[in-house]
Amino acid sequence: MADFYFQTSQLTVGYDGKPLIRDITIGIARGEIVTLIGPNGAGKSTILKSITRQLKAIGGTVALDGQNLSGLSHKELATRMAVVLTQRMKPELMTCRDIVATGRYPYTGRLGLLTKQDEEKVSEAMETVHALELSHRDFNAVSDGQRQRILLARAICQEPEIIILDEPTSYLDIRHKLELLSILRSMAKEKGITVIMSLHEIDLAQKISDKIICVKGDTIGSYGTPEEVFDEEKIRQLYNITEGFFDPCFGSIELPRPRGNPEILVLSACGSGIPVYRRLQMGNIPFCAGILYTNDLDYRLARLLASEVITERPFHEISDAAFDRAMEKVHTCRCVLDAGCEIGPCNRRMQEILDAAKNMGKLETA
Repeated sequence: MADFYFQTSQLTVGYDGKPLIRDITIGIARGEIVTLIGPNGAGKSTILKSITRQLKAIGGTVALDGQNLSGLSHKELATRMAVVLTQRMKPELMTCRDIVATGRYPYTGRLGLLTKQDEEKVSEAMETVHALELSHRDFNAVSDGQRQRILLARAICQEPEIIILDEPTSYLDIRHKLELLSILRSMAKEKGITVIMSLHEIDLAQKISDKIICVKGDTIGSYGTPEEVFDEEKIRQLYNITEGFFDPCFGSIELPRPRGNPEILVLSACGSGIPVYRRLQMGNIPFCAGILYTNDLDYRLARLLASEVITERPFHEISDAAFDRAMEKVHTCRCVLDAGCEIGPCNRRMQEILDAAKNMGKLETA
């Protein structure tokens, strides 16, 4: 663990001396983005408050670049660590620029007077989060999403080595979520700033994080790269998912498949079936998908949404078993949808299935 920039050793956190999560031992390199995920109430915010000294740890240590955080003064800590938590701030008579400017206070004298350089840092931070137009607005009068951007600007203004954020995408629309995460990624990869945050949107966590911490129960469930953590079964257990699915390939959350025997056979390839699958699911119509090669883009979603998927091995001609099963579905389904099934040397028998459906008056184009 000696080479890590930020590390915890046997950290135990909780309230009123009662442990909530025990023995948290992790190491984070400089410039890494690490995200805590887990169900509501699992203790993500408690961990963040404990490592920022807003909540006293019950046991263990937290170190920053080899220094125990408990030995740093509040001013020293403020010049190295910036914190954006979810508590609602209600300052009196402060503009958005005033809020951002407080990020410079660790560098000012006792009177808190900002130099010209400090003022430039404030403007740069507000420009980074696209909030310059809010400079003279009352902080209490702006939207929740705008407040979140202002608080991030304040953190940037501190010029920290590490930023801690608790659900920073809360209250943000899609555009501003993407902008905020892009800013954090740039800060991490271009300036070497370490980012530790919690997120509810596991699809975003999967796409931005270098490491993932799964929080559930009284210990850390999993800690590793997104590839190691975002396993379908691990996510199901982490969130106790009983209805629906999480697809780690696309980072998407899918509603449960329609129940019942297939009413429609969907013939597709190379992603052409995906919008059809979704329309049928929204209509609560059970369907069969096929004949799909298991490396086909359509297969990834069909296996989650279709009542049945007829498959074939990649780069093989369609077998008799798969062909016979598809023909059986042509007879039993009320409709066969051609969602854009391109015919090639390996899947040429698909043409026979299409012709059979056409002759029976069941073929429709999606």
